[in-house]
Amino acid sequence: MKQTLVIAEAGVNHNGSLEMAFKLVDAAVDAGADIVKFQTFKAKNLVTAAAGKAQYQIETTGNKESQLAMLTRLELSYDAHHQLLEYCALKNIEFLSTAFDSESLAFLVNDIKVKRLKIPSGELTNSPFILDHARTGLDIILSTGMATLEEVKNALSVIAFGYVSSLDMPPSLANFELAFSSDEGQKALSSKVTILHCTTEYPAPFEEVNLNVMETLKRSFGLPVGYSDHTKGIAIPIAAVAKEAVVIEKHFTLDCSLPGPDHRASIEPLQLKMMVESIRHVEQALGHGIKKPSLSEVKNIPIARKSIVAQTDIKQGEPFNVRNLTIKRPGTGMSPDLFWQLTSGQVATKSYLVGDLIDE
Repeated sequence: MKQTLVIAEAGVNHNGSLEMAFKLVDAAVDAGADIVKFQTFKAKNLVTAAAGKAQYQIETTGNKESQLAMLTRLELSYDAHHQLLEYCALKNIEFLSTAFDSESLAFLVNDIKVKRLKIPSGELTNSPFILDHARTGLDIILSTGMATLEEVKNALSVIAFGYVSSLDMPPSLANFELAFSSDEGQKALSSKVTILHCTTEYPAPFEEVNLNVMETLKRSFGLPVGYSDHTKGIAIPIAAVAKEAVVIEKHFTLDCSLPGPDHRASIEPLQLKMMVESIRHVEQALGHGIKKPSLSEVKNIPIARKSIVAQTDIKQGEPFNVRNLTIKRPGTGMSPDLFWQLTSGQVATKSYLVGDLIDE
């Protein structure tokens, strides 16, 4: 079985500190994550001065500053990105970051040269930005929080268009649909795109997670499906792996009590490590799907199963019946499946003492 790709989402939990960002990388490495992911943005390109905060951001950071001011404090400089990239290479973990504006996307692709791109849920309906992602030709992880199935299809149509159309073909809804419906577009999506189911709330209520949507997405689009988790704890991402998620993304922090918008909805390093270990155990436990005794079970068959046994002394030529036969361990004699065959008139071909395994 292919190993689940585990993305440790550091996001903005560095609080604008490069030193803290390095420690987040260390924690992701120690936990055994495959990727550590940050967020790349220029706050002035992302929100207006009048943009308000989400309710969870108000609860975690107060309402005295604007979203613009909050995000400005959480920006990582381009130089910090390069240092993080070098540090991740040194620690042998993939560096990834989500771009939230076109300038940041160009930086990640052209300067940082990331291996893949992640489109966050909030950008799912931002078709021009999605097209910019697809035009790079890189693999894309598409998060689908807050989305309907139709909105997911629309985003995939834009991605297909970006992958397979020539630059002189004008973007339009009709051309997006043509690209999505084409064999070439479907082939590009299948080889390059992973969809993440997600519930965009921090933390997400368990009753609103709806993990069964993963199957709906897989059935609807025929693409690999993973899960981006915002619930408390680690149970739900582990359950998602049992439902064959190919990617798991989870926010983590050095300390949930730190100031900042996302710390309270994140897990700490020890939980992250437990999550990764549990995911690897679930992967092993899923197995091959063939129902047969496992290698470790075979030795227990004669111990745990039962055989047909003499309940009383039985003389040669005496008919077997429900009074002189019983079923007990070990399982090295005749199978209990043959009980009715023996008691339907068959006679003993030899004598048996009480407790002897019947051998006919």
